[in-house]
Order: sequence, then C-alpha cells, then structure tokens
Amino acid sequence: MNKSDANTRQGHYKANTLNMQDSRMRRHEVTIELRKSKKEDQLFKRRNINDEDLTSPLKELNGQSPVLLSVDEIVAAMNSEDPERQFVGMQQARKMLSRERNPPIDVMISHGIVPICIRFLQNTSNPLLQFEAAWALTNIASGTSDQTRCVIEQNAVPHFIALLQSKSLNLAEQAVWALGNIAGDGPAARDIVIQHNVIDGILRLINNETPLSFLRNIVWLMSNLCRNKNPSPPFDQVKRLLPVLSQLLVYQEDIQVLADACWALSYVTDDENNKIQAVVDTNAVPRLVQLLQTDEPSIIVPALRSVGNIVTGTDQQTDVVIAAGGLPKLGMLLQHSKGNIVKEAAWTVSNITAGNQKQIQAVIDAGIFVQIRHVLEKGDFKAQKEAAWAVTNTTTSGTPEQIVDLIEKYKILKPFIDLLEAKDPRTIKVVQTGLSNLFALAEKLGGTENLCLMVEELGGLDKLEALQQHENEEVYKKAYAIIDTYFSAGDDEAEKELAPQEVNGALEFNATQPKAPEGGYTF
Repeated sequence: MNKSDANTRQGHYKANTLNMQDSRMRRHEVTIELRKSKKEDQLFKRRNINDEDLTSPLKELNGQSPVLLSVDEIVAAMNSEDPERQFVGMQQARKMLSRERNPPIDVMISHGIVPICIRFLQNTSNPLLQFEAAWALTNIASGTSDQTRCVIEQNAVPHFIALLQSKSLNLAEQAVWALGNIAGDGPAARDIVIQHNVIDGILRLINNETPLSFLRNIVWLMSNLCRNKNPSPPFDQVKRLLPVLSQLLVYQEDIQVLADACWALSYVTDDENNKIQAVVDTNAVPRLVQLLQTDEPSIIVPALRSVGNIVTGTDQQTDVVIAAGGLPKLGMLLQHSKGNIVKEAAWTVSNITAGNQKQIQAVIDAGIFVQIRHVLEKGDFKAQKEAAWAVTNTTTSGTPEQIVDLIEKYKILKPFIDLLEAKDPRTIKVVQTGLSNLFALAEKLGGTENLCLMVEELGGLDKLEALQQHENEEVYKKAYAIIDTYFSAGDDEAEKELAPQEVNGALEFNATQPKAPEGGYTF
C-alpha cells in the first residue's frame, strides 16, 4: 500500500472518528496493489503464429511451410517489381516473423521491411499481399514498445483503420488484431489508434452475423482501447463502447468474449465516479454480478474486479451492486479455491464496509462475516489483510450494535488480534487501527477495562508489547499508544470482578451494567 494510504489510516487512528472520505480514498489506492499481480490474467499483445495456434482465427490453407529464403533474399524479393516475387518474399517474411520462438523482429526491422509492408497494405488490387503484410506487421507490433513504435512511426495505423472496411473478413480481422497489439502497447499508442477513429470502424463490424473468431478479436481490441492510465483514454470516445460491451455480456456465452468484455469494463470503472456511473447506466451491473457465480476463473477475475471498482464509487453505486444480489455471490467467492479470487472478494467486501451503516448491515445480514472470520484464520496473507480491512472499516463506520456483533456473534476478535503477528507491517497497522476504534467505542460505553481483559486473554496485550520492538516506526508507535492509553496496572481483584461473563452463551462486556434493550449490547 502506498504512503498516502498509510497517512489516511493514521488519521483514523489518531482521531478514532468516522471518516468516510478517507475510506473511499483507500478504496481507490488499494486497486494499484491488487492490479500489479494481474498483468498475466489477460494478454495485452498477441502474436499470430500459425494455423495450429489455437488463439489464431486466421488459418493458412496449406499449413505452415518452412522459410526457404534468407533475410537478404526476402528483402530483395519484396523490393522486386514482379508481383509474384513480391508475394513470395512477403509470405516468407511473414513466416519468419511467425516463428513460435525468437522471431527475428529486430533483424527484419533493420532490413527495412516495415515501410515495404505498409506499402503492400495499400495494394487493394492484391488482397492476399495485403493480408500477408498485415500479418507480418501484427507480429512486429506484438513485440517490445520500440518494435511497436517502429510500426506506428511508419504511419501504419491509418492504413489498418482503412482495412477495417475491407470486403475480405480475414483482412479486416487481421487489421483488428494489429490495432489491438498497437493499442495494447500503452497510453500513447492507444490514443493514436483512437484518434484515427478506430471506434467508428469497429462498431460497424459488430452485428449478428459477425463470426465468433472475429468478434473475439474485436472485443479484445475494445479492452485494450479502455486500458491504461496516465492518461486514461479519452472518455468521450470510450463511452461509445459501453452499450455494446454491456449487450455482449448479456447475449454472449463465449468465455473469451465475456472475459475481455469484463476486462474492458474493469478498466473503465477503475476511475472517477462519473465513469463508474456510465457503466451503471448501461445496466451492466446485474450481469456482472451474475457472472461472479460462473465456474470460469478467467471470467470471475475481471467481473469481480469490475464489481469491486463499482463499489469504490458513491453509496448509490454501491447500492446497485447490493440490489443485484452481489453480497451472497461475494460470500461464495470468499470460499473459492483460488487465493487471488478470495483476496479480491475480501477487498470488495472491505469497499462495501467502508460505506454507510445500512450497507454494513447488508453485509452482516448476508452472513459474510462468517467467511471473513475464516479468511482471517486460514487465508493467505494478502487475503487476510483485505479481510482485516473489512473488519476495521466496520469498526470505523458501523453502529455500536454492528461493531459488537462482530465480537459477540461472529467471534472476530481472536483471529483479528492474531494478525498482530503478521509479517506485513501494513496488515498490522490495519489491525491496530481497528483495535483503537474498538477501544474508543468501549470508552464511550464505560467498558474499557472489560475490553482490556478480553484483549489480554486473547493474547493481544503480549502481541502489542512485542510490537513495541518492531522495526516499523508507525507499528511500534501505535502499539505503544494503545498500551499507554488503555492498559495500566490495576488491582488484580478489581480486574477479576470486571472480567467478561458469559450470559446465554454470549460474552457480556460489562455485567454490572443493565443489558441494552432488545438484544443491544454494551461494553
């Protein structure tokens, strides 16, 4: 977590007061950390290797034959005035660039084939030559940023855009593939593609007759047009894709189309609230929530990311997810076999508990804290940290009754306190903040001594004392502050009298005080 996040939570610790804006700031900041490990979940660039490559919809009729010419011979043939030699040279170049391992992209660039390929792209009298040239450029653009930049700087983009209108579906599809690789290179390349009116071009290509392989490539290109920040893509253009993406979620069942459509929406929602609202307005949320229960992780991950991003928005936007039945689905995902899905489900729940008290109650009513407790006890350390945030956000924003529920009904306190021994100082600070909030509430209710005894019985005091030797300055200062403020030497007999008592199977924090009416609790 970044520095500003630590400062935000330190503000909570010092004031022990509800600060909704700080919670929402934290919601956005944590996405950076979650996203760092997600680059492998979607291919931003793809090479068109050969007819046996299952990701390739473009198949050569006679299979992949070997390259017979040297690079110099290939370039000489491409520079020939003989159309047949041009085609043979171009096809040999494409095959060389389609090698599965170590294609000689830099060698081909240094021999000047990129401008020749772009010239061939414009040869409308020879669609087969155009196709081979487009394929070769697609594979060059699948390489490093420098290699992709070479294609851009030779002005390939407008020629690929023009090919979107080709009568040859194979040629139009190869143009889509090339543009996807270029747009996937980063914000600058993406914006060049958008500036050349790619969105007009691809929206015309989607209809009920679009072949599935072609549709997959189009939606993948759409996702790359929505991806990347600093800067974000021009929203006046990207928002034109949202209704189509939402419709694809509803009417498509293909795994690859659904996954890429969800990724596109996850990129758009990872931004300001007005962009989240634009996605909400397309009525995509019910389907995104529904997709959380699929068996396909490649769909769950981006659908969950989208839902998690949406609940970083306003309370009204969060309510749309809750109204669509999101909470039971999140409860199921907290039990998923894949650790990264559990982590992001816990992160999403923590976003909701950073909201208002009605939303916290919805989380409680859905029984999600049973799963949160299990994650605190058994989850991997990343999921544990997010589960700890769900608890701490509840102690920050919840009512006294809701907070006591965590301790009385869901027995959160022990696994929560146990995380004071976590190796990650950020997790420790989250727990310390939550404990500070609990002590502040106990103080208001006159039950500080009782909470002290409970925390001590659960090993919390020993852990806090050990943290006073921690190498992280914030951790040991917070540990010292809690001990100094709430734990002091007192009369042992008085402490025994104040120990929590069990009443009807539940701990009562202050047995000398009358019970709160109708199931309420008091420290």
